[in-house]
Amino acid sequence: MENDRSPRLRGGPMSTFATRFRTETVEGLEVAYREAGDPARPTLVLLHGFPSSGHMYRNLIAELADEYHLVAPDHIGFGASAAPPADSFPYTFEKLTEITLTLLDRIGVDRFALYVQDYGAPIGLRIAARHPERITGVVTQNGNAYTEGFTPFWDLLFAYATDPAAHEDEVRKLLTADSTRWQYTHGTPADRLERIAPDAWRLDQAGLDRPGNDAVQLGLFRDYRLNLDLYPVFQEYFRTHRPPLLAVWGRNDGIFGPAGAEAFARDLPDAEIHLLDAGHFALESHGEEIAALVREFLRRAGRPE
Repeated sequence: MENDRSPRLRGGPMSTFATRFRTETVEGLEVAYREAGDPARPTLVLLHGFPSSGHMYRNLIAELADEYHLVAPDHIGFGASAAPPADSFPYTFEKLTEITLTLLDRIGVDRFALYVQDYGAPIGLRIAARHPERITGVVTQNGNAYTEGFTPFWDLLFAYATDPAAHEDEVRKLLTADSTRWQYTHGTPADRLERIAPDAWRLDQAGLDRPGNDAVQLGLFRDYRLNLDLYPVFQEYFRTHRPPLLAVWGRNDGIFGPAGAEAFARDLPDAEIHLLDAGHFALESHGEEIAALVREFLRRAGRPE
């Protein structure tokens, strides 16, 4: 991977629409990210969830690169980014936020809209609440900020955070291929299942199966519960700064239910909320619909000054 910021290849010019695969070193660790579009255009930062990577945004990036500048990092421990052992790196959402902010500063991304999904939500909303002047809008796709969004799926994980030894065997099942495939297929209508690329969940599983990565993911499972302590902070950010917000949600998601999308309207009455007949990874089955909604939302949200 090259760190050359110019959208060119050695053999000649490259369209800014094409995705560039790059890395930056942050705190001695390689952080991989995808980038497409003209950096002079409005920027959308895409933050992925568990157990994926920036790969989950591959099709959305291709759809929007003609009009927007897109940056999709892989969190530490995921995708092509470094995955140091759990005993040598603090796998917390606070630390992942710090790494993400440093990356954005390093590559010169100052003002931007956020697209958050799953794990991307507590990372992105930390950034937004702490730096509201940098945020032009928020797109949340099954990215939670309200307790209403939690389904019974979380009962085990919250019990694990309280008593890891008693629940680790059950929690480890969430790291298996069957569980990863379930995240992609559960709640997806039968006529849309054929749109889900098997390589997507298989790539995620390959990351989970790396030696030592189980400890990485278990650490983040334990830490997730602490994100709830910041929900009042996120909600105060919404009320005080009134960011334009689009919630585009798979209403059949077995992890974050549709009540989590509808709850945004409590603090942001002007929020645009769409519940799609989709599951957790709605981009896989409803990518064209989501891309159209995001494009129009970003146009309305306005461009950075």
